Amino acid sequence: MEGVYDGFAHLSPGLLATGLRDVTTDLSALDGEGWWAVVVDYEGKVTCARFDRVREAPLPAPAGPWHGPGPVQWHSSLDRPAYEAGVRAIRDHIERGEVYQANLCRVLTAPLPADAEPLALAARLAEGNPAPHAAVIQVPGLSVVSASPELYLSRDGDVVESRPIKGTGVTAADLLEKDYAENIMIVDLVRNDLGRIAAVGSVEVPSLCAVEEHPGLVHLVSTVRARLAPGAGWPELFAATFPPGSVTGAPKSSALRIINELEPAPRGPYCGAVGWVDADRGRAALAVGIRTFWISAGEIRFGTGAGITWGSDPGREWLETELKAARLIALASTGGI
Repeated sequence: MEGVYDGFAHLSPGLLATGLRDVTTDLSALDGEGWWAVVVDYEGKVTCARFDRVREAPLPAPAGPWHGPGPVQWHSSLDRPAYEAGVRAIRDHIERGEVYQANLCRVLTAPLPADAEPLALAARLAEGNPAPHAAVIQVPGLSVVSASPELYLSRDGDVVESRPIKGTGVTAADLLEKDYAENIMIVDLVRNDLGRIAAVGSVEVPSLCAVEEHPGLVHLVSTVRARLAPGAGWPELFAATFPPGSVTGAPKSSALRIINELEPAPRGPYCGAVGWVDADRGRAALAVGIRTFWISAGEIRFGTGAGITWGSDPGREWLETELKAARLIALASTGGI
Protein backbone atom coordinates (compact mmCIF):
# COMPACT_ATOMS: atom_id res chain seq x y z
CA MET A 1 0.00 0.00 0.00
CA GLU A 2 1.25 3.46 -0.90
CA GLY A 3 2.91 5.14 2.06
CA VAL A 4 2.70 2.16 4.39
CA TYR A 5 6.43 2.03 5.00
CA ASP A 6 6.70 5.71 5.86
CA GLY A 7 3.41 5.79 7.72
CA PHE A 8 -0.32 5.60 7.25
CA ALA A 9 -3.55 5.91 9.21
CA HIS A 10 -7.06 4.57 8.79
CA LEU A 11 -9.62 6.08 11.11
CA SER A 12 -13.38 6.13 11.52
CA PRO A 13 -15.45 7.06 9.53
CA GLY A 14 -13.33 5.31 6.88
CA LEU A 15 -10.61 7.88 6.25
CA LEU A 16 -7.33 6.61 4.77
CA ALA A 17 -4.29 8.88 5.16
CA THR A 18 -1.01 8.32 3.30
CA GLY A 19 1.98 10.42 2.36
CA LEU A 20 3.40 11.22 5.78
CA ARG A 21 4.68 14.80 5.72
CA ASP A 22 5.87 15.42 9.28
CA VAL A 23 5.44 14.45 12.92
CA THR A 24 5.36 16.84 15.87
CA THR A 25 4.79 16.79 19.62
CA ASP A 26 3.26 20.29 19.56
CA LEU A 27 -0.53 20.34 20.00
CA SER A 28 -0.70 23.92 18.72
CA ALA A 29 0.10 22.53 15.24
CA LEU A 30 -3.47 21.21 15.19
CA ASP A 31 -4.67 24.83 15.07
CA GLY A 32 -2.62 25.39 11.91
CA GLU A 33 -3.22 23.60 8.63
CA GLY A 34 -3.39 20.09 7.25
CA TRP A 35 -4.89 16.74 8.22
CA TRP A 36 -3.43 15.04 11.29
CA ALA A 37 -3.57 11.62 12.90
CA VAL A 38 -3.20 12.08 16.65
CA VAL A 39 -2.13 9.85 19.54
CA VAL A 40 -1.71 11.30 23.02
CA ASP A 41 -0.56 8.89 25.75
CA TYR A 42 -2.36 8.93 29.09
CA GLU A 43 0.92 10.22 30.53
CA GLY A 44 0.86 13.15 28.07
CA LYS A 45 3.27 12.13 25.31
CA VAL A 46 1.98 13.70 22.08
CA THR A 47 2.31 12.34 18.53
CA CYS A 48 0.70 14.41 15.77
CA ALA A 49 1.35 13.06 12.26
CA ARG A 50 0.42 15.20 9.24
CA PHE A 51 -0.45 13.46 5.97
CA ASP A 52 -0.59 14.86 2.44
CA ARG A 53 -3.29 12.54 1.07
CA VAL A 54 -6.58 11.72 2.78
CA ARG A 55 -9.55 10.02 1.15
CA GLU A 56 -12.57 7.94 2.01
CA ALA A 57 -11.60 4.31 1.59
CA PRO A 58 -12.09 0.93 3.26
CA LEU A 59 -9.38 -0.52 5.45
CA PRO A 60 -6.62 -1.72 3.08
CA ALA A 61 -5.99 -5.44 2.84
CA PRO A 62 -2.95 -6.52 4.90
CA ALA A 63 -0.05 -8.40 3.33
CA GLY A 64 -1.03 -11.56 5.21
CA PRO A 65 -2.93 -12.90 8.22
CA TRP A 66 -2.33 -11.67 11.74
CA HIS A 67 0.36 -13.50 13.71
CA GLY A 68 -0.22 -12.73 17.37
CA PRO A 69 0.97 -14.12 20.69
CA GLY A 70 -0.38 -17.32 22.17
CA PRO A 71 -3.38 -16.96 24.50
CA VAL A 72 -1.30 -17.95 27.54
CA GLN A 73 1.52 -15.50 26.77
CA TRP A 74 -0.35 -12.45 28.09
CA HIS A 75 0.73 -11.18 31.51
CA SER A 76 -1.14 -8.58 33.57
CA SER A 77 0.51 -5.68 35.40
CA LEU A 78 -1.92 -6.46 38.26
CA ASP A 79 -3.03 -10.03 38.98
CA ARG A 80 -6.43 -10.68 40.54
CA PRO A 81 -5.34 -10.42 44.21
CA ALA A 82 -3.44 -7.18 43.52
CA TYR A 83 -6.33 -5.70 41.54
CA GLU A 84 -8.88 -6.55 44.22
CA ALA A 85 -6.55 -5.06 46.84
CA GLY A 86 -6.44 -1.90 44.72
CA VAL A 87 -10.24 -1.75 44.67
CA ARG A 88 -10.30 -2.00 48.47
CA ALA A 89 -7.65 0.76 48.69
CA ILE A 90 -9.77 3.06 46.55
CA ARG A 91 -12.80 2.34 48.75
CA ASP A 92 -10.66 3.39 51.73
CA HIS A 93 -9.84 6.66 49.96
CA ILE A 94 -13.56 7.16 49.30
CA GLU A 95 -14.37 6.49 52.95
CA ARG A 96 -11.87 9.20 53.94
CA GLY A 97 -13.55 11.67 51.58
CA GLU A 98 -10.56 12.03 49.23
CA VAL A 99 -12.33 10.87 46.08
CA TYR A 100 -15.79 9.79 44.91
CA GLN A 101 -14.61 7.51 42.12
CA ALA A 102 -11.33 6.35 40.57
CA ASN A 103 -10.64 4.21 37.55
CA LEU A 104 -8.29 1.29 38.28
CA CYS A 105 -6.58 -0.21 35.24
CA ARG A 106 -4.13 -2.96 34.39
CA VAL A 107 -1.99 -3.51 31.31
CA LEU A 108 -1.72 -6.88 29.55
CA THR A 109 1.57 -7.52 27.73
CA ALA A 110 2.75 -10.31 25.43
CA PRO A 111 5.73 -10.92 23.15
CA LEU A 112 4.97 -10.31 19.50
CA PRO A 113 6.26 -12.36 16.56
CA ALA A 114 8.56 -10.41 14.24
CA ASP A 115 6.20 -10.81 11.27
CA ALA A 116 3.16 -9.38 13.07
CA GLU A 117 1.58 -6.62 10.97
CA PRO A 118 -0.58 -3.97 12.73
CA LEU A 119 -2.80 -3.63 9.66
CA ALA A 120 -3.59 -7.35 9.90
CA LEU A 121 -4.67 -6.91 13.52
CA ALA A 122 -6.83 -3.94 12.51
CA ALA A 123 -8.52 -6.10 9.87
CA ARG A 124 -9.12 -8.83 12.42
CA LEU A 125 -10.71 -6.37 14.86
CA ALA A 126 -12.83 -4.79 12.11
CA GLU A 127 -14.32 -8.19 11.36
CA GLY A 128 -14.60 -9.56 14.91
CA ASN A 129 -15.20 -6.42 16.97
CA PRO A 130 -16.39 -3.49 14.84
CA ALA A 131 -16.27 -0.21 16.73
CA PRO A 132 -17.53 3.33 16.08
CA HIS A 133 -14.06 4.82 16.60
CA ALA A 134 -11.86 2.11 15.08
CA ALA A 135 -8.34 3.26 14.19
CA VAL A 136 -4.96 2.04 13.05
CA ILE A 137 -2.07 4.50 13.06
CA GLN A 138 1.43 3.52 12.02
CA VAL A 139 4.24 6.05 11.96
CA PRO A 140 7.95 5.61 12.75
CA GLY A 141 8.26 4.46 16.35
CA LEU A 142 4.52 4.08 16.97
CA SER A 143 1.87 1.51 16.04
CA VAL A 144 -1.62 1.78 17.56
CA VAL A 145 -4.65 -0.35 16.73
CA SER A 146 -7.88 0.66 18.44
CA ALA A 147 -11.47 -0.59 18.59
CA SER A 148 -12.63 2.21 20.85
CA PRO A 149 -16.36 2.70 21.43
CA GLU A 150 -15.91 6.01 23.25
CA LEU A 151 -15.69 9.57 21.94
CA TYR A 152 -13.31 11.78 23.91
CA LEU A 153 -13.76 14.94 21.84
CA SER A 154 -15.31 15.78 18.51
CA ARG A 155 -15.16 19.22 17.00
CA ASP A 156 -17.09 21.03 14.29
CA GLY A 157 -15.95 24.63 14.18
CA ASP A 158 -16.33 25.98 17.71
CA VAL A 159 -18.74 23.23 18.86
CA VAL A 160 -17.13 20.41 20.85
CA GLU A 161 -18.74 17.24 22.15
CA SER A 162 -17.73 14.42 24.49
CA ARG A 163 -19.56 11.11 25.00
CA PRO A 164 -18.25 9.54 28.23
CA ILE A 165 -18.92 5.85 28.90
CA LYS A 166 -19.46 4.63 32.44
CA GLY A 167 -21.37 1.47 33.33
CA THR A 168 -20.76 -1.92 31.71
CA GLY A 169 -22.69 -5.20 31.68
CA VAL A 170 -23.25 -8.25 29.51
CA THR A 171 -26.84 -7.05 29.01
CA ALA A 172 -28.82 -3.98 30.09
CA ALA A 173 -30.32 -6.07 32.89
CA ASP A 174 -26.83 -6.40 34.44
CA LEU A 175 -26.46 -2.65 34.93
CA LEU A 176 -26.65 -1.61 38.58
CA GLU A 177 -27.66 1.57 40.37
CA LYS A 178 -23.93 2.02 40.97
CA ASP A 179 -23.39 2.15 37.18
CA TYR A 180 -25.89 4.97 36.70
CA ALA A 181 -24.47 6.93 39.63
CA GLU A 182 -20.96 6.48 38.25
CA ASN A 183 -22.03 7.79 34.84
CA ILE A 184 -23.70 10.88 36.30
CA MET A 185 -20.60 11.68 38.38
CA ILE A 186 -18.42 11.57 35.26
CA VAL A 187 -20.90 13.69 33.30
CA ASP A 188 -20.59 16.36 36.01
CA LEU A 189 -16.79 16.12 35.73
CA VAL A 190 -16.86 16.46 31.91
CA ARG A 191 -19.26 19.42 32.17
CA ASN A 192 -16.83 21.07 34.55
CA ASP A 193 -13.82 20.33 32.32
CA LEU A 194 -15.48 21.70 29.19
CA GLY A 195 -16.81 24.65 31.15
CA ARG A 196 -13.25 25.87 31.66
CA ILE A 197 -12.84 26.69 27.97
CA ALA A 198 -16.48 27.06 26.87
CA ALA A 199 -18.50 30.16 26.13
CA VAL A 200 -20.57 31.06 29.20
CA GLY A 201 -23.87 29.17 29.30
CA SER A 202 -23.06 26.90 26.33
CA VAL A 203 -22.45 23.59 28.16
CA GLU A 204 -25.38 21.17 27.81
CA VAL A 205 -26.17 17.46 28.21
CA PRO A 206 -28.33 16.34 25.26
CA SER A 207 -28.32 12.69 26.36
CA LEU A 208 -27.87 11.11 29.80
CA CYS A 209 -27.25 7.41 30.55
CA ALA A 210 -28.29 5.98 27.17
CA VAL A 211 -27.77 2.20 26.86
CA GLU A 212 -25.55 1.29 23.89
CA GLU A 213 -24.94 -2.25 22.65
CA HIS A 214 -21.44 -3.32 21.59
CA PRO A 215 -20.00 -6.75 20.73
CA GLY A 216 -20.32 -8.90 23.86
CA LEU A 217 -21.46 -6.13 26.24
CA VAL A 218 -23.50 -2.97 26.83
CA HIS A 219 -22.45 0.47 28.05
CA LEU A 220 -24.11 3.51 29.57
CA VAL A 221 -23.22 6.54 27.43
CA SER A 222 -23.95 10.24 27.96
CA THR A 223 -23.34 13.26 25.71
CA VAL A 224 -21.90 16.61 26.81
CA ARG A 225 -21.72 19.50 24.33
CA ALA A 226 -20.27 23.01 24.49
CA ARG A 227 -19.20 25.96 22.34
CA LEU A 228 -15.58 27.02 22.66
CA ALA A 229 -14.80 30.46 24.01
CA PRO A 230 -12.98 32.80 21.59
CA GLY A 231 -9.25 32.11 21.48
CA ALA A 232 -9.46 28.55 22.82
CA GLY A 233 -7.53 26.09 20.68
CA TRP A 234 -6.27 22.53 20.94
CA PRO A 235 -3.66 23.18 23.65
CA GLU A 236 -6.34 24.80 25.81
CA LEU A 237 -8.81 21.97 25.08
CA PHE A 238 -6.33 19.32 26.20
CA ALA A 239 -5.23 21.33 29.21
CA ALA A 240 -8.85 21.56 30.39
CA THR A 241 -10.07 18.04 29.63
CA PHE A 242 -7.14 15.56 29.49
CA PRO A 243 -6.88 12.79 30.57
CA PRO A 244 -10.53 11.96 29.84
CA GLY A 245 -12.78 11.97 32.88
CA SER A 246 -14.25 8.53 32.27
CA VAL A 247 -10.84 6.87 32.69
CA THR A 248 -9.65 8.92 35.67
CA GLY A 249 -12.28 9.71 38.28
CA ALA A 250 -13.77 12.46 40.40
CA PRO A 251 -12.42 14.78 41.63
CA LYS A 252 -9.91 14.30 38.82
CA SER A 253 -6.86 15.63 40.69
CA SER A 254 -7.36 13.20 43.59
CA ALA A 255 -8.13 10.31 41.25
CA LEU A 256 -4.94 10.94 39.27
CA ARG A 257 -2.87 10.82 42.44
CA ILE A 258 -4.47 7.57 43.61
CA ILE A 259 -4.11 5.95 40.18
CA ASN A 260 -0.42 6.83 40.17
CA GLU A 261 0.00 5.17 43.57
CA LEU A 262 -1.81 1.94 42.67
CA GLU A 263 -0.93 1.19 39.03
CA PRO A 264 2.57 -0.25 38.49
CA ALA A 265 2.69 0.13 34.68
CA PRO A 266 2.24 3.24 32.50
CA ARG A 267 -0.98 3.25 30.51
CA GLY A 268 0.58 4.61 27.30
CA PRO A 269 -1.98 5.20 24.51
CA TYR A 270 -4.53 3.27 26.58
CA CYS A 271 -6.84 5.81 28.23
CA GLY A 272 -5.25 8.56 26.15
CA ALA A 273 -6.59 10.03 22.88
CA VAL A 274 -6.56 8.42 19.41
CA GLY A 275 -8.06 10.03 16.33
CA TRP A 276 -7.84 12.74 13.70
CA VAL A 277 -7.92 16.52 13.34
CA ASP A 278 -8.68 18.29 10.06
CA ALA A 279 -7.21 21.72 10.79
CA ASP A 280 -8.25 23.12 7.42
CA ARG A 281 -11.96 22.40 7.96
CA GLY A 282 -12.05 22.84 11.73
CA ARG A 283 -13.29 19.30 12.30
CA ALA A 284 -12.01 16.45 14.48
CA ALA A 285 -12.87 13.17 16.17
CA LEU A 286 -10.68 11.87 18.99
CA ALA A 287 -11.58 8.65 20.79
CA VAL A 288 -10.66 7.63 24.31
CA GLY A 289 -7.90 5.05 23.81
CA ILE A 290 -9.80 2.10 25.29
CA ARG A 291 -10.03 -1.33 23.59
CA THR A 292 -6.65 -0.30 22.24
CA PHE A 293 -3.46 -2.19 21.40
CA TRP A 294 -0.04 -0.60 21.02
CA ILE A 295 3.10 -2.21 19.71
CA SER A 296 6.72 -1.38 20.52
CA ALA A 297 10.05 -3.14 21.12
CA GLY A 298 8.75 -6.56 20.13
CA GLU A 299 5.79 -6.48 22.52
CA ILE A 300 2.07 -5.85 22.24
CA ARG A 301 0.10 -4.22 25.05
CA PHE A 302 -3.58 -3.82 25.87
CA GLY A 303 -5.24 -2.09 28.82
CA THR A 304 -8.43 -2.82 30.69
CA GLY A 305 -9.99 -1.26 33.77
CA ALA A 306 -13.09 -0.38 35.76
CA GLY A 307 -14.48 2.61 37.62
CA ILE A 308 -14.41 2.09 41.37
CA THR A 309 -16.97 3.65 43.71
CA TRP A 310 -18.00 3.04 47.32
CA GLY A 311 -20.49 0.46 46.02
CA SER A 312 -17.84 -1.54 44.16
CA ASP A 313 -17.31 -5.21 44.90
CA PRO A 314 -13.64 -6.14 44.29
CA GLY A 315 -14.44 -9.47 42.65
CA ARG A 316 -17.10 -7.98 40.38
CA GLU A 317 -14.75 -5.17 39.30
CA TRP A 318 -12.05 -7.71 38.37
CA LEU A 319 -14.63 -9.60 36.30
CA GLU A 320 -15.59 -6.35 34.56
CA THR A 321 -11.97 -5.87 33.46
CA GLU A 322 -11.98 -9.48 32.23
CA LEU A 323 -15.22 -8.91 30.29
CA LYS A 324 -13.85 -5.81 28.61
CA ALA A 325 -10.61 -7.57 27.62
CA ALA A 326 -11.78 -11.08 26.75
CA ARG A 327 -13.03 -10.62 23.21
CA LEU A 328 -10.21 -8.29 22.12
CA ILE A 329 -7.45 -10.43 23.61
CA ALA A 330 -8.91 -13.52 21.94
CA LEU A 331 -8.94 -11.72 18.58
CA ALA A 332 -5.33 -10.59 19.04
CA SER A 333 -4.10 -14.06 20.03
CA THR A 334 -3.05 -16.84 17.69
CA GLY A 335 -5.81 -19.42 17.62
CA GLY A 336 -8.34 -16.94 19.08
CA ILE A 337 -11.89 -16.24 17.91
